[in-house]
Amino acid sequence: METPKNQSWHWQAIDPSRNVARDYHLWIETDLFGWTTVERRWGRIGTKGQGVTTSFPDRRQANTIAQQIRIRRESAFKRIGVRYQAVE
Repeated sequence: METPKNQSWHWQAIDPSRNVARDYHLWIETDLFGWTTVERRWGRIGTKGQGVTTSFPDRRQANTIAQQIRIRRESAFKRIGVRYQAVE
C-alpha cells in the first residue's frame, strides 16, 4: 500500500491600517489508521488561535474539503478587505 503524500498550506492576511493580522494553516495528512485528516488552525497572528481536525476514509473527500477551504481563503478580500498571502 502506497502512503499518500502529506500536503500543507499557510496563509496570512496583514493590514495594520485595518488592524488585521490573521493566520491560517491547512494540512492534509494520513493518520496511523489509514484515514486522511484535514487539520485547520486559524487566529490572530501571535495567539494560540483555534483549530479543528476532520477525518475521512477516502483521500478524495479530504481533497474536496481542502479545495473548498482554499477557495474560501481566496475570497477573503470581499469579507475582511485584505487578501491572504501564501507564506513559505
